[in-house]
Amino acid sequence: MPPLSSKNQPDLPTVPNLLKTAVSALGGTERAAQVTMASAVAHSIDTGEHLAVQAGTGTGKSLAYLVPALRHAVESGKTVVVSTATIALQRQLVDRDLPRLSKALTSDLNRAPRFAILKGRGNYLCLNKLHGAPVDSPEEDPLFDAFAVSRLGREVQVIRKWSSDTETGDRDELKPGVSDQAWRQMSVTSRECLGKSRCSYGEDCFAEKARGESAKSDVVVTNHAMLAIDAITGIKVLPEHDVVVIDEAHELVDRVTGAATAELSVSSIGTAMRRSTKLVEDEILDRFSASAEGFAALLDECTAGRWEELPDGAGHTLAAIRDSAWSVRSAIGPADKADADAAAARTAAIAAIDEVHDTAVRILETYQEPDPAKRRDVVWLSVDDFRGVVRRVVRVAPLSVGGLLRSKLFAESTVVLTSATLTVGGSFDGLAVNWGLPAENPTRVDAALASGVEAPSDEKTIRWNSLDVGSPFDHKKAGILYIAKHLTPPGRDGLSPSYLDEIAGLVEAAGGRTLGLFSSMRAAKTAAAEMRERLDTPILCQGDDATGALVDTFAADEPTTLFGTLSLWQGVDVPGRSLTLVILDRIPFPRPDDPLLVARQRAIESRGGNGFLAVAANHAALLLAQGVGRLLRSVDDKGVIAVLDPRLATARYGGYLRASLPPFWETSDPDLVKAALKRLTS
Repeated sequence: MPPLSSKNQPDLPTVPNLLKTAVSALGGTERAAQVTMASAVAHSIDTGEHLAVQAGTGTGKSLAYLVPALRHAVESGKTVVVSTATIALQRQLVDRDLPRLSKALTSDLNRAPRFAILKGRGNYLCLNKLHGAPVDSPEEDPLFDAFAVSRLGREVQVIRKWSSDTETGDRDELKPGVSDQAWRQMSVTSRECLGKSRCSYGEDCFAEKARGESAKSDVVVTNHAMLAIDAITGIKVLPEHDVVVIDEAHELVDRVTGAATAELSVSSIGTAMRRSTKLVEDEILDRFSASAEGFAALLDECTAGRWEELPDGAGHTLAAIRDSAWSVRSAIGPADKADADAAAARTAAIAAIDEVHDTAVRILETYQEPDPAKRRDVVWLSVDDFRGVVRRVVRVAPLSVGGLLRSKLFAESTVVLTSATLTVGGSFDGLAVNWGLPAENPTRVDAALASGVEAPSDEKTIRWNSLDVGSPFDHKKAGILYIAKHLTPPGRDGLSPSYLDEIAGLVEAAGGRTLGLFSSMRAAKTAAAEMRERLDTPILCQGDDATGALVDTFAADEPTTLFGTLSLWQGVDVPGRSLTLVILDRIPFPRPDDPLLVARQRAIESRGGNGFLAVAANHAALLLAQGVGRLLRSVDDKGVIAVLDPRLATARYGGYLRASLPPFWETSDPDLVKAALKRLTS
């Protein structure tokens, strides 16, 4: 169903003219980089040639892709999908950018463009569960003590009370939020859902309403995981579309990998058994229970890490799980069509059984290929300690998602990928290969000035182009990149005294106003505790409060310093004097024992490539660029990036990593930097 009957709209204004109208209506000023990007996106849509656009903070990239997207949707009657990695950007697009843009362009486009947000089914309240369908029994889970169960009950009541007020059933609108366990009591996955026609509440279903709105919209905002689910399952959860814009594209591979990762644990088998208890005979369930006991015994004998080969006895144990799960599934009889609760219980049981069965099959099939570098999946055992309870989980994830993206995304739609950080080592190729695109652009045209005529190319090759529209910031004048060459390279024993001395001197010179980005929570907490002893300015640390609340406090009080780990590397937007210094304790290489990244690195090396650069260094470069990007958030910002890890200047790969960063003025002189900080904050 097309958004509206608007196909072949006559004489719509050009994208540059529409952008000019939009910027004027929104009270902004024209930016050359924004015009360049918008023209490039329009060219990509016209020709069907995929486009990767690096657009620095302050470019206004949202408008640069939304304007051509809306024009195309109105002109063609086809939907454009916009995918993001974070909830914050989704909300910005749906609550701020698209409403204002739709109003501004209504006259020029001859009607008001329509837009909607679409999330996975598990993000919406399930009315069938709310009104009495059976839920899980967390009391039987060893991870839940009496206090946790009591809290769970209170949170479920919060959801019930909210259900009478919400119009969307969207979890993100529930304030304050609830735990994942509580939300699962009142939501279903796509596998657990009865389906609109079989559910007593199908006509009022929040998830179905959201899908219905998306089918009538010009632009649908979703997330990378939904894109992955659409591609992996083959079930079309997104409306028909011909253009996809992927914002925060540097996150695409990790989010798709996450969606394609499966888990098998004693807990997941236990959940499947509990849901099946009243649906099958005890003898059949006993065989399933015996396979679970064998699996638990196997995991107790295994150490955490990658399974390069199946451990002794694992093949037999997994086969027993596979076969007994299938027996349970086959024995679950049809539900009474008139009994919605029975149908829900049966559907939930089948969903849990299918997950166990399919994961066991996937793990076994992995080892049918003798060469680890040629296997489609990577299998490893994780051992997690949650409140003193050890949980062992076998995970299986794709070695690469490039093939999936190439066949299910790039082959079916025109794709525009954008982010503030897409080049690694000065090139787009590092990410392009992971996306499933050719390593080098087969065509080199000026996309911003192109006429819209299709570029000639080999039909067998995916056509894509790249464009770096730069940044509105004058990095050499606005910021200093300080690399502490005099320090020793970081070790495994946490922050050394010399690193703590360096942090104290820098924060003191800046008068607080510091965002400290650390490679581990242990390092962040150590630094916070030490600085509270040494300095008079307030020190906050991630974990002291909700991250959003900490960032708000940090932004509101200039002398305050905030220390934290991974989520702060990408999630902080604090313009102005409150953020004058960004400290990075070390180059953010992935953990050397990360099973998936190690497997990917070895696979590249087996083909003669440089696995370290292609995986570990690229991972570090992207995260480093994201962390550095926290400093300048408006054109008036000035400050210092302090990297305490001397390897950024001294190691052979240092130049490769620095090529991924903006062109700040560089120095290794600590006295010069401290003097500059004192001038900036005086």
